[in-house]
Amino acid sequence: MDCSNGGSGAVNFIIDHAEIDFVFVQDKKVLQLLDPDCKSASRLKAMVCFTSLTNEEKDKATNIGIKPYSWEEFLHMGKENPSTILPPQAHNICTIMYTSGTSGDPKGVVLTHENITYFVRGMDIFMEQFEEKMTVEDVYLSFLPLAHILDRTIEEYFFHKGASVGYYHGDLTALRDDLMELKPTLFAGVPRVFEKVYEGIKKAVEELNPVRRTVFGLLYKHEAVKKYPQNRMLGWREYVNGKFGSYVWKTYKQVYDEVMHIGSALHASGAQPGSRIGVYGSNCPQWIVAMEACCAHSLVCVPLYDTLGSGAVNFIIDHAEIDFVFVQDKKVLQLLDPDCKSASRLKAMVCFTSLTNEEKDKATNIGIKPYSWEEFLHMGKENPSTILPPQAHNICTIMYTSGTSGDPKGVVLTHENITYFVRGMDIFMEQFEEKMTVEDVYLSFLPLAHILDRTIEEYFFHKGASVGYYHGDLTALRDDLMELKPTLFAGVPRVFEKVYEGIKKAVEELNPVRRTVFGLLYKHKLGWMNKGYKHCKASPFADLLAFRKVKARLGGRVRLIIAGGAPLSSEIEEFLRVTSCAFVCQGYGLTETCGSTTLAYPDEMCMLGTVGPVSIYNELQLEEVPEMGYNPLGSPSCGEICLRGKTVFTSYHKNPELTRETIKDGWFHTGDIGEMQPNGVVKIIDRKKNLIKLSQGEYIALEHLENVYGITPIVEDVWVYGNSFKSVLVAVVVPNEDIAKKWSYSNGYMAPFSELCSFDQFKKYVLSELKLTAERNKLKGFEQIKGVILDPHPFDMDRELVTATMKKRRNIMLKYYQVEIDEEYQRLTGDRHKI
Repeated sequence: MDCSNGGSGAVNFIIDHAEIDFVFVQDKKVLQLLDPDCKSASRLKAMVCFTSLTNEEKDKATNIGIKPYSWEEFLHMGKENPSTILPPQAHNICTIMYTSGTSGDPKGVVLTHENITYFVRGMDIFMEQFEEKMTVEDVYLSFLPLAHILDRTIEEYFFHKGASVGYYHGDLTALRDDLMELKPTLFAGVPRVFEKVYEGIKKAVEELNPVRRTVFGLLYKHEAVKKYPQNRMLGWREYVNGKFGSYVWKTYKQVYDEVMHIGSALHASGAQPGSRIGVYGSNCPQWIVAMEACCAHSLVCVPLYDTLGSGAVNFIIDHAEIDFVFVQDKKVLQLLDPDCKSASRLKAMVCFTSLTNEEKDKATNIGIKPYSWEEFLHMGKENPSTILPPQAHNICTIMYTSGTSGDPKGVVLTHENITYFVRGMDIFMEQFEEKMTVEDVYLSFLPLAHILDRTIEEYFFHKGASVGYYHGDLTALRDDLMELKPTLFAGVPRVFEKVYEGIKKAVEELNPVRRTVFGLLYKHKLGWMNKGYKHCKASPFADLLAFRKVKARLGGRVRLIIAGGAPLSSEIEEFLRVTSCAFVCQGYGLTETCGSTTLAYPDEMCMLGTVGPVSIYNELQLEEVPEMGYNPLGSPSCGEICLRGKTVFTSYHKNPELTRETIKDGWFHTGDIGEMQPNGVVKIIDRKKNLIKLSQGEYIALEHLENVYGITPIVEDVWVYGNSFKSVLVAVVVPNEDIAKKWSYSNGYMAPFSELCSFDQFKKYVLSELKLTAERNKLKGFEQIKGVILDPHPFDMDRELVTATMKKRRNIMLKYYQVEIDEEYQRLTGDRHKI
């Protein structure tokens, strides 16, 4: 029984309470044990010192009836009086471990030999699942109190495995000396220990050259260009003889030179550290060169969304106070449109290619100096300037959200935010056998103004890998996949829904025998994956016979598929995991968190349908949302996801009120509802901000219902609408054209698809299918859709109904479908008042 961390009061209590007869004691603790205040010591029969006792200590012990022994004396007694061992039964008490007594007297926890043995055996079984095994070569540094269960059980397990335990020399302030001398393979500690380690490393990081903690430092000055000067960095397809040809590449050194020239030209044009530089256009090499030039000269890059109209562009130029803008040739006239009034504040405009005389004149007339890309490069060559690397805390970019409601919000991200993301990904990737190499290739088609694509590209550049850009037509993305043959494919759920639908359609068109074989192979491989086999080893035969054709649809070389931007359905994720012959995982993050703050582990089927654990450098907590019934202390644990850490943004640009509303006590409140799984990973289940209350007082989670109704075969896409003045829900549905045509043929209708969507009989059929889905998913009556509007056209960006990541812009959709919604509610309720 050890109370080395307690005073004589605790020692006195435990000796009496546990009825201790003999005690082993450290030399430093002898006088504490023999203190007159420790009255219960008089009940002891003998005391054995770990080393030796002084004559004074021996006398004190003898005077109160205790027989004193040094360690050597007690050992000698044992040698002179050998006895047989008396092994205990499993149910016998092994130890009574007293808690540290944070309140009142200590409590004696009774542990049996069975308790300890089962712990050790359990650890054996737990460790079996990992490739890294414990060996007799392992060493543990013991410095936590052995009277503490953590250290006790670790040492028991080490002894069970024949490994080694070394003890610290007694001075915790000099623990590092013991670490350097022992070189342990296991290090265990309480949080305060790791806080000290963290603080020490943080201090060392802060003392680094500041350039190494910036995006420019990651990419150019210290890493990528020095290591990989001749590696392919940026690729694009040239338009030759009326069609797009093979990919053409620029090396890291070539890109670096362009970055230096563009940065020098900006400096020569009057750009000063902190100036805002806009970039407006589709993904292409010039986009990246402009961005990195900003990083090299302490300028702030402000992306302008390629898919936003002039209203948003006008707002961002003014709100961010942009002085210079890089623009794609197709976007020049939109930028110079009279409705884009804030363009007049621009000092210069650089086109990714060249400008027409008309465009130059328009720009000059409103005070903008126009440049072609080559002209601006030439200016930089003629006026070279030294780089002005930023500090870690400087603003790297102001990324505007896609504005699903109201004006876009400017998310301020520092160089430190992005650098910590990249370093965190390095650490995350280290745990997997499959490593990223310079041979990896990424196809960039998600907007570079979107954080998902931006951070993926940053990481690829950091690793010396290659990025190829799509040729600008998303409907022909498969051509780019076949030509580039990427090893990483990232997309939003709608992209993977299209992939899934295409493969399912191809399977449906197989003859019955081959379709059956496909299904059997799918179940066979899934079964082995669920047992823990990696995708590549679960069924090589099934991959060869059937699934390699699925992989071929993605170019044939894809090793990793990442889904982000919104939750991907478990059905589609499972299908891709089985059939793509690649690692598939979901991540979760926002612009405000510099992209992914959780990422599921590849090949871990227990993470199917989840977004994985929280990333390194960040923390996650769930906060109660009582109006939705979400409670972090409930079962399961659910609540609003709140994040804090090194990749979380600092503020919304020029919006302190929204910043205070969103960041409370240092925690960023995301508005997303998460469910914490038993294995510590997170599942996204709802959205707090899309909660509405119907007139009868019932709360409705719109996105949740859209996810449920979206799996209905007849539904290509769906938008659910309701408000507090109505008691029922209506929906706008984009029907699946193929299924609609089959229904039309079987019911004797020969009308085109667009006309079919206006037929009452077809609307009734769609409603009946939605009702079946509601019943299968046990939705409540008020969650069922009662009225439907059919739109033959997909929700698209041309009508500004969705964002670049296919998120529904609910306020715009309401305006667009307002008349039809009014009519549907009038039909349902007879209400003649407008909403």
